[in-house]
Amino acid sequence: MKSLSNKWTRAAIPALLLHSSIGTVYCWSLFSDSIKNVFLNAGIGTGALEWAFSLAIFFLGMSAAFLGDFVEKDIHKASLIATICFVVGIAGTGLAIRLHSVALVLIFYGVIMGFGLGLGYLSPVKTLMLWFSDNKGLATGLAVAGFGAAKMIFSPIITALLSSVGVEFSFYILALVFLVMMFTGHLLLKKPEGWVESHEKFDFKTFFKRFKIFFDTKFIGIWLVFYLNITCGLALISHEKQIYSYVGLGAVAGILATLTGLLNAGGRLGYSTIGDHMKNRNSVYKIILISEIAITVLALVTGAISENANVLLIIIAVALMFIVNAGYGGGFSNLPTLLSDVYGMGKISSIHGIALSAWAIAGLTGNQIAEIIVHNTGNYADILVFTAILYAIAIIVDFLLVKTPTTKESV
Repeated sequence: MKSLSNKWTRAAIPALLLHSSIGTVYCWSLFSDSIKNVFLNAGIGTGALEWAFSLAIFFLGMSAAFLGDFVEKDIHKASLIATICFVVGIAGTGLAIRLHSVALVLIFYGVIMGFGLGLGYLSPVKTLMLWFSDNKGLATGLAVAGFGAAKMIFSPIITALLSSVGVEFSFYILALVFLVMMFTGHLLLKKPEGWVESHEKFDFKTFFKRFKIFFDTKFIGIWLVFYLNITCGLALISHEKQIYSYVGLGAVAGILATLTGLLNAGGRLGYSTIGDHMKNRNSVYKIILISEIAITVLALVTGAISENANVLLIIIAVALMFIVNAGYGGGFSNLPTLLSDVYGMGKISSIHGIALSAWAIAGLTGNQIAEIIVHNTGNYADILVFTAILYAIAIIVDFLLVKTPTTKESV
């Protein structure tokens, strides 16, 4: 009974507390219009503001890529630094809005918060995989389900805060909430008895040697599939509220954002659990990509994303967002378990962190390319042409390069 208690109180619950906080980065579309209005009313241009979300994702991925060894050595310290950086980033964004400084929004929301995102994302993952050694897919699903569920949980709260106290004070209140949640998660997070953390001295040569993994074709394949899936997801998720308004669902955009958050979390938990029962975990990626291609092509052919959409087309548009969110989440939860199947558990935090560099690059391309497309065409449906092509490339790469070996490879 003690073991079961430890499994949940020392791994699952702290993971959910940490990831449910940092996952609110995906609520950016709820904040962005309100932030823009504050700056526009002050006569300040807002063109650079969209980079806040991109920078947050970029620094998430890059901090994870370069600090994976640090997380390996001290998961507990990493979770504390993640808490401090994320909360300071959120509170600082509120201060930046008060000061009408676009640069400070980019620094606090993009850089500082993004740094906390990377450490906070990695910290619970290996801990859960160690506690749930027989169900690693379930473990990583639990870890990142909180990340996806954050949008579902906090979308109505953020919507209510924005309408009652305004965007600046919404950030202050959320910073206090996240401080309590993340610090509690940090205090609870603990490795299983008998697991000894690595305490080797830092060595630049050994550190950069880890990146030789980019010469391995299987890793390149996993990285590319992950990158392409995330790029497509970000292209649509970052414009989710606007797409709902475009097809005539602006009045219920908040409710739909909550539901897509549920699908995002459900995809993370569901797809990873399915992977535990598959001979080849990479089959899950094939299922995800095929479903995303099918709904994207259907939405394109029918013209589902249009200003004069009928009920059937609106249903297809909503289904598109649901399936893309589920597949987006599933791609995240299956990444560490697929990597552990290929390379073993020895340095999984480091390898997982390096793979998350794909998320960083996707953060600079997905929503930014989508923004360029909409700016030049004025049509959100044109984003689907871009995503359909990338999904097709991803499925080809997955079939050709991603193979799960029968024996673990060392790195």
